[in-house]
Amino acid sequence: MKYDALLSKTVAGIPPSGIRRFFNIVNEVEGAISLGIGEPDFETPWGVRQAGIESLQHGETHYTANAGLLDLRAEISRYMQERFCLTYRPDKEVVVTVGASEGIDIALRALINPGDEVLVVEPSYVSYRPCIVLSGGVPVALACKKENGFRVTGQMIKEKITPRTKAIILTFPNNPTGAILDRDNLEDIASVLRGTDIFVISDEIYAELTYGGRHVSIATLPGMWERTIVLNGFSKAFAMTGWRLGYACAPEPILSAMTKVHQYVIMCASTTAQRAGIAALSDGYRFHYDDVARMVRSYDKRRQMMLSAFSQMGLPCFEPLGAFYCFPEIGVFGLDSEEFCQRLLREEKLAVIPGTAFGPSGEGHVRCCYATSVKVIDDAMERLGRFINRLGRAGT
Repeated sequence: MKYDALLSKTVAGIPPSGIRRFFNIVNEVEGAISLGIGEPDFETPWGVRQAGIESLQHGETHYTANAGLLDLRAEISRYMQERFCLTYRPDKEVVVTVGASEGIDIALRALINPGDEVLVVEPSYVSYRPCIVLSGGVPVALACKKENGFRVTGQMIKEKITPRTKAIILTFPNNPTGAILDRDNLEDIASVLRGTDIFVISDEIYAELTYGGRHVSIATLPGMWERTIVLNGFSKAFAMTGWRLGYACAPEPILSAMTKVHQYVIMCASTTAQRAGIAALSDGYRFHYDDVARMVRSYDKRRQMMLSAFSQMGLPCFEPLGAFYCFPEIGVFGLDSEEFCQRLLREEKLAVIPGTAFGPSGEGHVRCCYATSVKVIDDAMERLGRFINRLGRAGT
């Protein structure tokens, strides 16, 4: 059979994830270490795991409501209010998803008609562009630069808006740069969006992982709640990547449309994971939130450790104030980011991610994740130092 002729041209035209490609390669290289995958090296707190175990022991192995267990949605609603000053009705304005990644997909499919344009902050998470394309939309890049703190501005947005602009995806704290937006930055953006029909999809999965200040959601600003979908989840803050549990919060008409997509393609999130999520928010947040705070302190220590190593190497790097990534510049070595990463893996058995995996504006950078042990970071920095010393400033 001519399989190429049978495949969707849209799917065939989407490249594989640049992150997962390097993840697969490193598994084939003996002795390799990786700063590639954005995953906490902590285990899910025991109380959360225990709740999942007990749910299985009690035979909770059936479907839940499409939108998720009401108890979990109530905890999410309370958490959003107490941590971020956002009010959502648990029965009408919250849906539990299979990770925040599903939230991105169903948000776009609920909003986008063929040909609609979606503004995307870049560099940014690898899934945004493919999900826009799969929903029939057209991604439009907002290329952020180090000189501006990798922040998007109202003026940048204004210059890209056309009659076909339907939505903008904001992702702060940012993956891969670690950039954040403070209230003034968000107000600058909101001043452009108010009075338009442009919706905001705000991916706030790293909201708890900030260094030096508390995260602010754009949905808290006047006139923005009604035009914003807030996405979040349990993977990063609660070290629950494998549980695949996230959620979306939005005004009822939008949330209802998203839930309709969710119920046809997913049905519901895992019952076991949902029970664990209840524990993460009810116990984890109220009584064991120090688990999250402890992880953040550890990430901050590793962040500073990695930045110091880059400085000693003479490797320029923007200071990340959120998430758990550094995005150093490597353009001075005369290699593009893809070639740099390929050679680093081949010559020093160290995997980092090419900046271009996060959009064309990521060229000249690589992403290094510091959500790993101090020992691994020490080893990785030694290997990276040897590599760039061989390259020299002129490139080889």
